[in-house]
Amino acid sequence: MQTPHWLHSYQELGNAYTNSASPEPASAPEWMAWNEALASAIKWPTPWRQTQAALSAFAGQGELSGSRPSASVYAGHQFGQYNPQLGDGRAILLGEWPISEVERVDIQLKGAGQTPYSRGGDGKSPVGPVVREYLVSEAMHHLGVPTTRALAAIATGDPVYRSYQEPGAVLVRVAKSHLRFGSIQYFAMTKDGEGLAELVSYAADRHFADSVLAKNAKTVEAKAEVLLEETVKRIATLIAQWQSLGFVHGVMNTDNMLLSGETIDYGPCAFIDTFKADAKFSAIDTQGRYRLANQPGIAHWNTSVLASCLLKVLNSKEEAAVAYAQTVVDEFPSWYTTAYKSQIAVKLGLDAFRPDDTQLHDQFLTVLERDALDHTLAYRWLVHEALQDGGHTPISELFTPSDGLRTWVKDWQLRRADNSVENSETAHKMQHANPVVIPRNHQVAEAIARAETGDYDYLQSAFERWKQPYEWQDQDKNWAAAPEPSERVHQTFCGT
Repeated sequence: MQTPHWLHSYQELGNAYTNSASPEPASAPEWMAWNEALASAIKWPTPWRQTQAALSAFAGQGELSGSRPSASVYAGHQFGQYNPQLGDGRAILLGEWPISEVERVDIQLKGAGQTPYSRGGDGKSPVGPVVREYLVSEAMHHLGVPTTRALAAIATGDPVYRSYQEPGAVLVRVAKSHLRFGSIQYFAMTKDGEGLAELVSYAADRHFADSVLAKNAKTVEAKAEVLLEETVKRIATLIAQWQSLGFVHGVMNTDNMLLSGETIDYGPCAFIDTFKADAKFSAIDTQGRYRLANQPGIAHWNTSVLASCLLKVLNSKEEAAVAYAQTVVDEFPSWYTTAYKSQIAVKLGLDAFRPDDTQLHDQFLTVLERDALDHTLAYRWLVHEALQDGGHTPISELFTPSDGLRTWVKDWQLRRADNSVENSETAHKMQHANPVVIPRNHQVAEAIARAETGDYDYLQSAFERWKQPYEWQDQDKNWAAAPEPSERVHQTFCGT
């Protein structure tokens, strides 16, 4: 068998950052889903692609030669309250897999059993959260949103006990890394700066090597500047993408934000159907802290926490460190707004986002909420209005514009008539900015319900359909349709 060449650079920082952890053997593992395209993209060895050897290793019955399973420590603000030590309570890192000389990814098992950071939990995952993350993270990737990805989903054959007994499963997750805002917080706040400089240098070199090189950032201080600025920029752009698609993360704790700027942890997430600015789904977000409209503000707050944790390594002079950190954090609203307006300009078929376009788009969202219109279908309907071609798709059967929307369209058409480029060009771009399908909550729920009985066909069908979200396909009267009232999902759950 081909021997993989694992890397373990994060573990090599020392025991202060990670501890050894071993996956618990599953009693009767079976493949629920396998992502062959991702396996090829990361150059995963052929002998370990949906083979019995791979299944056994991912299920804790064996090991992948060269892997060195471990769990990482971190802290975090959870719903605004600081927890000084969290860590990988139900996730085990097998190691870093090199794709090229300059690129590598983490391969992690989620739900594989207890670790030193499980804090009394069993470290396992029910089938539901694994199916949700497998499907939604991959759908996000194909929607063009930076995200962790899913290589495989495996049923363990073992029960997991939450409020009731559920079947267990393991997710094989792929990420640029699993370094979180909370990783920085642990060493800055809980450890009072001990080990922080090493972590900052490591993170900057791993994720922002080009910027480190371009700025000739050789000192810890210079690398801390790179880390802060690049992370804040990426998070600002990421949240803009969430907002434009109507994605509600549901648990935007600082330990659920990655320094790489990828989306991570899909526990209580959901996409909105009928537009509602304050939409929330997470059963544990009782106060709506992480509701749709509040996500940009929470992300801004989270980046301010990150900045405050980097003060000790930004500059030996506190005043200078604070001044620089504040400058970067103060740029978040501008970076976010620029990214969001750029997204919306393309979605509306505009040549650029002009000052008056804010009112135009705000009025669009007001109409959607007032008239209870579907967010995704409303944007896609605009595509066909721009193309003046709705006869070759089922859009007319799936979406009926309200009188208010038809009135708004007149103002929108006047604005597009003033575009500085051909409207055929902007209409074409609209097609690739407004999805036909998203992982709708009722469809994810259906995949979960069937997977819990051992039926993975619907899971696979959803996975395949969501690979091409911007193109109409056969059967889209089902996949693209908004849920019936009886199908609506009002709450989602973490599964911890």
